[in-house]
Amino acid sequence: MAKKSVASLQTGSKRLTKAIKMVKSPKSGAYTFVESIMTPEAVNDWLSK
Repeated sequence: MAKKSVASLQTGSKRLTKAIKMVKSPKSGAYTFVESIMTPEAVNDWLSK
């Protein structure tokens, strides 16, 4: 399961997006959230991994 956040961050001249992904732990079966800040073009590649 993946969730794409709607937050757009702007620092200087770069546009950045914060993406949040739910990852299921193989050990315990619990879900954790992994956050990353990246360019909008890289979000879909990151979520598909």
